[in-house]
Amino acid sequence: MGEWYFEYEIQVNRPGLLGDIASLLGMLRVNIVSINGVDESRRGMLLKAEKSESIERFMNIVSTMENIHVTKFREPKVRDRLAVRHGHYIEREADEKNTFRFLRDELGILVDFMAELFKKEGHKLIGIRGMPRVGKTESVVAASVCANKKWIFLSSTMIKQTVRNQLIGDEFNHNNLFILDGAVTRRTTDERHQQLVREIMGMPATKVIEHPDLFVQQGQYKIEDFDYIIELRHHPDEVITYDIIEKNEMTQNDHFGGFGDFNF
Repeated sequence: MGEWYFEYEIQVNRPGLLGDIASLLGMLRVNIVSINGVDESRRGMLLKAEKSESIERFMNIVSTMENIHVTKFREPKVRDRLAVRHGHYIEREADEKNTFRFLRDELGILVDFMAELFKKEGHKLIGIRGMPRVGKTESVVAASVCANKKWIFLSSTMIKQTVRNQLIGDEFNHNNLFILDGAVTRRTTDERHQQLVREIMGMPATKVIEHPDLFVQQGQYKIEDFDYIIELRHHPDEVITYDIIEKNEMTQNDHFGGFGDFNF
């Protein structure tokens, strides 16, 4: 049984339009898994059918309907499933197809989006940009819980400034999710930490790097190496800059007397 994402834009919002489409799907033995509006004028549906011929017949018929315009019909992507679930389509940069933008009041969608990425097996390198206290780390941890993944901090400022230089027990497992703060890792001179980061980067596991632009300044990696870049803002016009971020890192380092090595 196959699954498809069907999305259409309403040209004339007449009474009974959705009922007509639902009736047509029922006649063709195509099940509606879920349905929702994905903006003011578009609806998205997740469809399931035992025979692809039923889907093809549906598309042939629905494409001739004057009151709607079919905008998407494809195998469901993560963004499609989340659009139907939340009634909102994730914004993606037009010129950077792997860059996705979220606002702080969309944390629920962001957590679901990352959880779907975390569930996929194998290597994934995910960068997340955002100003301090916008919810980056908390969202990553929440998504790890949703994906049933154990998370390991390699470097962080979540509680205090922390740098790991070794892992213990089952922490060195490709099923775990590894999180590091690019600003902290870039500043540390601990070669053992840098070696640990290199080892983790070579593992077929999911890595999430906060402040990826600062991380790549070390020269070993490029932004193009990232599979996904996520941007999180307090409001749409917020500019993500690194002056405040780097100043905060230096202040925390001085306050806590340098970097710590925590093997938890």
